[in-house]
Amino acid sequence: MVLRTNRTAPTPTPPSERAGRPSAKARRAAHARAKRDAEGVRPSRSAGGERSWGGCKPEAKPGGGRKAATTWLFDLDNTLHDASNAAFGAMHVAIGEYVVEHVGVSPEEADQLRQKYWLRYGATLLGLVRHHGIRAAHFLDQTHRLPGLEERLRTSAHDRAALAHLSGRKFIVTNAPRAYALRVLRTLGLLRHVDGVITIEDMTMFGALRPKPDARMLRRIAARLGVPPRRCVLVEDTLAHLKAARSVGMRAVWMQRYLGGRFRGTRRDLANAGAQPSASMRRSCPKPAYLCAKIGALRDLARL
Repeated sequence: MVLRTNRTAPTPTPPSERAGRPSAKARRAAHARAKRDAEGVRPSRSAGGERSWGGCKPEAKPGGGRKAATTWLFDLDNTLHDASNAAFGAMHVAIGEYVVEHVGVSPEEADQLRQKYWLRYGATLLGLVRHHGIRAAHFLDQTHRLPGLEERLRTSAHDRAALAHLSGRKFIVTNAPRAYALRVLRTLGLLRHVDGVITIEDMTMFGALRPKPDARMLRRIAARLGVPPRRCVLVEDTLAHLKAARSVGMRAVWMQRYLGGRFRGTRRDLANAGAQPSASMRRSCPKPAYLCAKIGALRDLARL
């Protein structure tokens, strides 16, 4: 039996109109972009082409019984390049001058404040923000301009090649500002080998800056990247940051190539420079229990 109704059949959409209508997939993508914009999430690439933290995609789940890949988190200064030679000296001078001018203390008191806040908070900036009302963006801009930085930058070609061939996703996690980090990465040819750059501007939680070694921030990074902390490896030169990473379940690797401000390079580099092995060149520092390894070159990561 056929039931009759008063409803008329829908009028088919003309092909010309269907051609201009976005597909369901395109509509979902547009909705997702609108949601990210409402939440204040940055796109994965800015107008300049750099990769940024806010748009890092969560890791896709592996299929077919494959082992999940490692997510590598690399510090920048004195881990991927010789910052003691290129930046730290000029940066310390700039910070001292900034504190003298904006806090109103003598150069000696400024140096004491810088060291005090570094030891207490892990970053001089945090002490200045909390106790002196300094604006973080202004401080970072004024103290990281560093004229002539590009000419002083240096890294190991072997480390650059090892980073390029290292399997897994790779992110920079640095307490430095974004403009400085991108200058370093672009000049050294490292930016194209990483999947994202996480800088101090991205380390705000509950309205306050939470740079390394804040364990809550490290846990949040893993969550935003869509991986459990146990699958993350932090490669750093600063032991306090590595200890915090281990406390949240990450593996911690101590990079020692630039330890003490000495650019070791490779054995061939040393031989070409006429250097002779000495006690000062040997890495005699014992490995703390919270580290899974201490390395002198990025190629050693492939054996972890």
